[in-house]
Amino acid sequence: MKKLIANMSVAVFAIAIVHAEEPQAQTTDYPAVAAAIDETMRAYHYNPAELEGAPYQRIATAVAALAETAETDDAFIAGFREIWKDGPFSHVEFRAAEQTADQLTAYLDNLRIGGGGAVLSWQGDTAILTVNTMMGLDTIEEIDAAYGAIAEKGADRLVIDLRENGGGAFAIRPLVNHLTEKTFIAGGFVSQPWNTNHDRAPTLRDMKKVEPWSGWSIRTFWTDAQENALTVVQFEPSEPVFDGAVYVLTSERTASAAELATDALKVSGRATIVGENTAGEMLSQKIYDIPGGFHLSLPIADYYSAKHGRIEGAGVAPDINAAADDALDVALSQ
Repeated sequence: MKKLIANMSVAVFAIAIVHAEEPQAQTTDYPAVAAAIDETMRAYHYNPAELEGAPYQRIATAVAALAETAETDDAFIAGFREIWKDGPFSHVEFRAAEQTADQLTAYLDNLRIGGGGAVLSWQGDTAILTVNTMMGLDTIEEIDAAYGAIAEKGADRLVIDLRENGGGAFAIRPLVNHLTEKTFIAGGFVSQPWNTNHDRAPTLRDMKKVEPWSGWSIRTFWTDAQENALTVVQFEPSEPVFDGAVYVLTSERTASAAELATDALKVSGRATIVGENTAGEMLSQKIYDIPGGFHLSLPIADYYSAKHGRIEGAGVAPDINAAADDALDVALSQ
């Protein structure tokens, strides 16, 4: 899922030892780094056949050329990010590593962002739940607490603001579960095993044949999504269930897991979407170690809505079109 690290606040401290002699020359073998990036991408990308096309080949050639000229890690990282701004698919990130990919995954599974992931406010009897990220155990707790407060006060309607939500992980679960009175399949992730044996998108019939995924751990999801041809996402009621009118606010910055949540509420018929078409960046990424002290995040699974098909490159269309800045006023006027 998109940008699992983008919503974290991580303070990194370094101790610099200054020598009187001339600084040592950069020793990183950037051509080897570029080769490792390409090898890792080809080994784990959800559909390696996509890497044979001209768009990815142009990217790989540009990264190889960058490796021949980069003189520092910062220059190589910055150049890589600039090249991938126009990449053929989303969820590709490259950065310096402060720990192993496995250690970082364990950290993400227990991450607490420090509060503010979900904020409840009111306009009269209308509850406004602003969800800024899908990351963090505390975000999940804030969403659960918000629905408790909404039930206690007896809101007439609920507005969920996802306009600045770039995605994350599993805060989608309580966000959607508290709004449904029946269990439903939202969609499914496909990875290499599916694409190796199929030349078509999964259908709802395919999804109904698969036991829904229930791990709700980043580590578990990454493992299961890569091993299984189809990983089905299902939502089910959680008390208290809000049964009033629901409006979801979106913008072109609403991305990744926030798009999954938006589409799930659209699939279930529980919400009216107001605002702009979402980003169309709905893949799931995993982090890999790259020699030289780097991390590469790449997409290991592609998501298909049970009703609306592939979201990557398309986004989720609103029911009511409105400029992002006007979306709240438009929702309140309904």
